[in-house]
Amino acid sequence: MSMMKAAVFVERNRIELVDKPLPSVGPNDALVRITTTTICGTDVHILRGEYPVAPGLTVGHEPVGVIEKLGSAVQGYSEGQRVIAGAICPNFNSYAAQDGAPSQDGSYLVASGRCGCHGYKATAGWRFGNLIDGTQAEYVLVPDAQANLAPIPDGLSDEQVLMCPDIMSTGFKGAENAGIRIGDTVVVFAQGPIGLCATAGARLLGASTIIGVDGNDHRLGIARKLGADITLNYKQCDVVDEVMKLTGGRGADSSIEALGTQGTFESALRVLKPGGTLSSLGVYSEDLKIPLSAFAAGLGDHRIVTALCPGGKERMRRLMNVLASSRLDLGLLVTHQYRLDDIVAAYELFAHQRDGVLKIAIKP
Repeated sequence: MSMMKAAVFVERNRIELVDKPLPSVGPNDALVRITTTTICGTDVHILRGEYPVAPGLTVGHEPVGVIEKLGSAVQGYSEGQRVIAGAICPNFNSYAAQDGAPSQDGSYLVASGRCGCHGYKATAGWRFGNLIDGTQAEYVLVPDAQANLAPIPDGLSDEQVLMCPDIMSTGFKGAENAGIRIGDTVVVFAQGPIGLCATAGARLLGASTIIGVDGNDHRLGIARKLGADITLNYKQCDVVDEVMKLTGGRGADSSIEALGTQGTFESALRVLKPGGTLSSLGVYSEDLKIPLSAFAAGLGDHRIVTALCPGGKERMRRLMNVLASSRLDLGLLVTHQYRLDDIVAAYELFAHQRDGVLKIAIKP
């Protein structure tokens, strides 16, 4: 039996590189040889035991690679073709998907974790590194391949398209959910990779004043390159007060929360104008509380909108069109490269956010 290397979740704070059998290809699948993948903040939640997955599962959900083998029912693709697949790879058959939420594949009965009780937890179409083996490996099996594989345009490198499967799609969805109109003021909380993509998305959608918030001056510098007009270091000022001053007391039209903490969520709510929209992208590991004053006791006409990274070949095609048009270059977010053999060290770097790391290209 042919074997491959794969990074698997073993237990809390432990991911290891092991040998696994090469996956068998079903009629609707494609086996993709990974040429580049990366580590996501969600993978760190998994590493720390904050998001439960089965021991032995291959982690990772951002594939760039080459089709090694196609299932008999998959049409319109060829072996040897360079492709990506969205981190969210739905089959589009669920009631939710057919009711206008294409990233949602329904819910699964699972233990909720900390309380030990059972309930329905929406895992949606996030299957790689969550319900099925993921992409931090030499090969990945892509389910429902005809719906989820997207050919990479000629001239785009692995590093340029590496953000498309998750980070770019998620960040752009945050901007889209914010309902941004031409001339809007938008505040983006946290300028990690997803927040930076949200900043870029807000610019592309026509916001005229984009305020980037972070505690890292290096990241704030990158935010300015990607479209932020004003940057605020929360360690040096009261962000809510500054936004109110900058808007003449009106508040921002919308805010995007891209970290997943109580503090950033609350601040993102407090900077809004009456009738403003909070677009939430963070993966939260604890219960959120909505303060009475920030929510205007429920009288503020606020909207709070959550988002899951959109997947599917059409979403990936559109994102790669943006890159191919040279309107945006996200290659600058790839700050480090590691071999798959050294992925444990890559996790240590990324989880502790050392050496100015934003995204790491993992190369089998």
